[in-house]
Amino acid sequence: MILNRLSILNYKNITEANIEFAPKVNCLIGNNGMGKTNVLDAVYYLSMCKSHTGQADQTVLTHGSEYMMLQGHYTRHDVEEDITVSLQRGKRKVMRRGTKEYKRLSQHIGLMPVVMVSPSDADLISGPAEVRRRFVDMSISQGNSEYLANLIRYNKALEQRNSMIRNEVSDPLLYETVEQIMSAAATVIHRERAAWLEHFAPLFTRYYRDIAGDGEPVSIAYTSNLNDMTLEQALDQTRQRDLVIGYTTRGIHRDDLTLNLADHPMRLTASQGQSKTYTIALRLAQFEYMLGYCAATPLLLLDDIFDRLDASRVENIIRVVASERFGQIFITDTNREHLDRIMSRLEGDHAMMRVADGIVTGINIDRQ
Repeated sequence: MILNRLSILNYKNITEANIEFAPKVNCLIGNNGMGKTNVLDAVYYLSMCKSHTGQADQTVLTHGSEYMMLQGHYTRHDVEEDITVSLQRGKRKVMRRGTKEYKRLSQHIGLMPVVMVSPSDADLISGPAEVRRRFVDMSISQGNSEYLANLIRYNKALEQRNSMIRNEVSDPLLYETVEQIMSAAATVIHRERAAWLEHFAPLFTRYYRDIAGDGEPVSIAYTSNLNDMTLEQALDQTRQRDLVIGYTTRGIHRDDLTLNLADHPMRLTASQGQSKTYTIALRLAQFEYMLGYCAATPLLLLDDIFDRLDASRVENIIRVVASERFGQIFITDTNREHLDRIMSRLEGDHAMMRVADGIVTGINIDRQ
């Protein structure tokens, strides 16, 4: 899958941009705060129906504007595709494939798969379990619509159960009805997460070794209440406590990943360079996992990936991302030297752009 053109209107600090992309690597250079990340975020939005930052839709409109629009023109399986999102202030967003509006945004997830590496990935190590669950869910759901449907179903039922607890509902039949929905969905979700890790862990280990060498053993494990019991058993054990505390304390919404370096928690023992290497390896493994399960080759968005890494790791990352296993790549950096080194290793078309104050302009590239 290739993103050929991107049109941006009133998105964050970008008032208007019409960008032509190369089919292999596209480099965006500029100082911090100029809009490089916002270009990548617009690409991400067209795939995932939301900003990578998680901010509310209404906040992505350029200050003072009443509407925004993003449009991507893609080639997918040799077929031209147009994806458009539009948003008016105070109204809901509208996503279209061609001229047809989606009835549910979940119908679009996975059509234009994407993986984004960003500085905020540090939260995968230091942040709450919710961040790591989201990572797993996004890895699986872009290639598995059944998983996404069950995740939506579980979360709706969980919200209903928590509402019943807060409102001190006592009817056991009502709890049984909601918990049956949760249990059926949780069984599918737990099964798919366990299968994901079995496939994902070797990919992650290989990418970490490719970047850091053989001297830093890493591991990743899936922790879940459902590893040892069914959801029905878990809810039965904690029902009275849930009523006292005021929410559901067990279930797949409490799952987590255990991230280790040499059998010690990453968040406690890793240096900044090791943590950055770990999160980049997680994302590259996510890409390769999705490559095997998604209906199209994911776009790879690399935002400021070289910061806080020594020269050896930078060189290894450049070698890895320049390999043939990746499709179309978008890279941002403040240092043109990194970008020139990547492009010098590539065959085929690539492009470089400068971003300043929300304005995107092309840069002529010396191919010699």
